[in-house]
Amino acid sequence: MRNEANARPAWMPSPETVARARVTGFMQWLANERGLSFNDYDALWRWSVDDIDAFWSAIWDWAGIASDTPRGKALTDAAMPGARWFPGVQLNYVAQVFRHATAAWPAIVHRNEAGRDGEMSWAELERQVAALAATLRGMGVERGDRVVAFMPNIPQTVVAFLATASVGAIWSVCAPDMGRLAVLDRFRQIEPAVMIAVDGYEYAGKSYDRRALLHELLDELPSVHHVVLVPNLDANANVGEYDAEFRHTVAWADAIAGNARLEPVALPFDHPLWIVYSSGTTGLPKPIVHSHGGIVLEHVKIAALHLDLRPGDRYNWYSSTGWIMWNLQVGGLLVGATLCLYDGSPGYPDLGALWRFIGDARVDFFGAGAAFYQSCLKAGVEPRRVSGLSRLRAVGSTGSPLPPEAYRWILDHVGDVWIDTIAGGTDFAGCFLAGVPTLPVWLGEMQCRCLGARVEAFDDAGKPVIDEVGELVCTAPMPSMPLRFWNDANDARYRNSYFDVWPGVWRHGDWVRITARGGAIIYGRSDATINRHGIRMGTSELYRAVEDLPEVLDSLVVDLEYLGRESYMPLFVVLRPDHVLTPELAATIRERIKVALSARHVPDEVFQVDGVPRTLSGKKMELPVKKLLLGQPLDKVANPGTMANPETLAWFDAFARTMDERRAKR
Repeated sequence: MRNEANARPAWMPSPETVARARVTGFMQWLANERGLSFNDYDALWRWSVDDIDAFWSAIWDWAGIASDTPRGKALTDAAMPGARWFPGVQLNYVAQVFRHATAAWPAIVHRNEAGRDGEMSWAELERQVAALAATLRGMGVERGDRVVAFMPNIPQTVVAFLATASVGAIWSVCAPDMGRLAVLDRFRQIEPAVMIAVDGYEYAGKSYDRRALLHELLDELPSVHHVVLVPNLDANANVGEYDAEFRHTVAWADAIAGNARLEPVALPFDHPLWIVYSSGTTGLPKPIVHSHGGIVLEHVKIAALHLDLRPGDRYNWYSSTGWIMWNLQVGGLLVGATLCLYDGSPGYPDLGALWRFIGDARVDFFGAGAAFYQSCLKAGVEPRRVSGLSRLRAVGSTGSPLPPEAYRWILDHVGDVWIDTIAGGTDFAGCFLAGVPTLPVWLGEMQCRCLGARVEAFDDAGKPVIDEVGELVCTAPMPSMPLRFWNDANDARYRNSYFDVWPGVWRHGDWVRITARGGAIIYGRSDATINRHGIRMGTSELYRAVEDLPEVLDSLVVDLEYLGRESYMPLFVVLRPDHVLTPELAATIRERIKVALSARHVPDEVFQVDGVPRTLSGKKMELPVKKLLLGQPLDKVANPGTMANPETLAWFDAFARTMDERRAKR
């Protein structure tokens, strides 16, 4: 789908906006300090990917990265994977955060859907982080130990992350709405020593007590020797009920008591900061390890240059803790911005709830998943009538393609704001595509390739193309690319995940078109991973939940993303003989997925089929079925001679012919 109908940009920056932009300041700094002059953003981008060492060294110096040792050369080995960044450097993510501490503005502003709100000063944030860090040390937590959290998007989660990072332990978090299997599939792989968890959470007007589930999780996580319980629902939650022979439970209030001194431990650039999870189509979720140094550099770059955040700005990106955007939201602290956290449903009691918070909190930059804006558009929400948004200057979107009509809705109903649509991933905790406030905005199009990201669209021959749809690839290393996957012998799974098609080239798994004017349009996933509301989940996790039901023999799911429309995810099930898919069974399947994974991953429809197409080696043919349902002809997506059961294709071919009608109804 092309955008030639856009005769003119939908938004143009004013001269004042261009002059004030942080990317303009960076270019001026380069001219003054490095003697480098660039005529436009494209020239700056090309320099940033042609001279990688000079670019990242400049980011380090311009941003004033806090380090216990002087930096040397930025990149000493450009291999992918395995690039070597800033050898000998000692730093800590938390030290970079608190170099911005001030009494002039708060560190955190927060509200939940029940209306409970408040602020946390930088001094109080530092006090709580220092106290919890002392508690973790008292529990015996050392460098490299894993501290996991079962927490929602509340200030305590930010405190827990910063405390963990400050002592050199490795952080990992799951949202409390995730099901038992999804949490265990993640945490069991990394053998955590400490768990920090809430007793429950609120969402869409309902309270969910998770204490029974927490018991179940702890029963299957014997490596956990301490628990910190956060009373999110019940102020009188019983701490002692989690005590056992091999663990001790501490109340949150006790864990953050006192006035310890915050002393972030100096760590090598490539010391692990956190483990996040991105799921493929087979096996357990991939436990991806990112470094302190890589994340500091990438998130400072994104926050300052591609989100245009500066000290004192108020920044909200609505997110679950289970989405990498939570990590990027916390990254606002790295440039001195105030985090504006909202916990709860964006649609409760109505779709104006989040807009009211944005106005009340006087947010400068607001971001959300593309589906949120689509929902507001369809519901006829009028944000400017709901709340005062006079301070809001930028709106961000990610998670799925933002269609042109949603751009127009934002400009017409939110205000004359810069629309900053970004695309990246959990895999490298960063952005490949984004915006800058010095460029025009075209409907349906991301403004630019990110600085330091050598992004191309590859055709089938592995050649870069312009104005043609191709595979999104990155042909040069970035510092936030994974150190490794946890417990991945010889980096085999890591290499197979991103470098299997073109060795030495990162293949991201998206279809993209780089436009002639330097922008980009994402056309959805090129693999079979489920990407629902920005949360990626492997199909294998869903199959485990569904096929555990006694009635189900086999299953196949595909997530169909259409540019400009919400995704459509059908589930196909093969039942045991003499069973039929009744409404009751379909409801049971949906509930099983909701409990095991999350409500986000419940399929839109469930269909009974005679068989799931499989290869001769027994692999489910998810990607061929996806391509078929997206409109490609049968003879182009599957070779019956390489299949174990080619007769199953006839049903899916017939079903594909109904897709236009189904799309029209959605």
